[in-house]
Amino acid sequence: MAARRVNILTLNVGSSSLKFGVYVPDGDEVKLALEGGVDMSGNGGSIRYRNEHDGPFTSHPWNAQASPMRALLKLPPFAALGQPDIVAHRVVHGGPWLRKHCIIDGQVVEKIEAAASFAPLHVPAALSWIRHAREGLPNATQVACFDTAFHYPLPDLARILPLPHGLQEHGVERFGFHGLSCESIVRQLGSSLPSRVVVAHLGSGASLTAIQDGRSIDTTMGMTPTGGIIMATRPGDLDPGVLLFLLRQGHVDADGLEDMLEHRSGLRGISDLSGDARELAAADGKPLAELALAQFAQSVARQAAGLAVVLGGLDLLVFTGGIGENDNSMRERVIAHLRPCFPTFLTRVIPAQENRMMAVHARRLADPTLASS
Repeated sequence: MAARRVNILTLNVGSSSLKFGVYVPDGDEVKLALEGGVDMSGNGGSIRYRNEHDGPFTSHPWNAQASPMRALLKLPPFAALGQPDIVAHRVVHGGPWLRKHCIIDGQVVEKIEAAASFAPLHVPAALSWIRHAREGLPNATQVACFDTAFHYPLPDLARILPLPHGLQEHGVERFGFHGLSCESIVRQLGSSLPSRVVVAHLGSGASLTAIQDGRSIDTTMGMTPTGGIIMATRPGDLDPGVLLFLLRQGHVDADGLEDMLEHRSGLRGISDLSGDARELAAADGKPLAELALAQFAQSVARQAAGLAVVLGGLDLLVFTGGIGENDNSMRERVIAHLRPCFPTFLTRVIPAQENRMMAVHARRLADPTLASS
């Protein structure tokens, strides 16, 4: 008996943008029917969408003052596709309370709200769209897909931070992020997945993950998405004494420190120009721009080498994310740093398929009778 057709809407929310997709069941898989994005950084703009993954985009006016869910569902393709039956939301952090993908109810919303302080740049935006979706599609099943889930449970060797043990009761531990991206890489590699893999998800937010026999055993981000390697506007790992110095000397207060760490550090801070690696690469004659790129490459390579030690060697280094997939020069820099120490590892560029993974999990959770892998 054929599986019932359902429309699965995925909402992958950033701090100022939204990537969305619509998937339908296709045997044991899901098939993309629509994808697009919304720039929410201003009071207006456009929604870009396309029906084919490699096809041209169509633009549709976007009024940020209107109901965002209503504007999305008014796109012409939904007239043919029909309204979504399932909505999958990417939630960066569920705190220590939500470790697995789950169907959203009132209690889940409360726990996500409680986790907002772990990722203040990301979780409130996701909560806003959860509210929009529950109001705009009251009959649809809402599913939360957590970026931390793939890493749970990390081995204690990676999970426990070098701080007083009792702080674990308050959720102070390594969680890991970009889990949906990492899981999509494992899924795409399938039977060709080597035993020792490092996934470098390099974008505005960036992290590396050590995957042994398909399982995450260590990762560069810690309790929050601020740590690890250098990022577009986030510093990655820092001497904590620097932060104490800035606070004690009155250079920043707590709010100013958060703003600096989230929005004014990383590539932007080093270059004093931009957090966009493309702009830095085009900034001829600006030594700080080149320094920022060089530090980024070395940061990635240093962490990849450390994760290779954790794995006991390195079989494959996967590049994914906006920089990882599209910046050949940056990939070459990273590889050049690593080759003298690890001469035999392979490299691949594999696109992150976070939305597809969300659709797979949402389909399974919303209707366990549907075939799913």
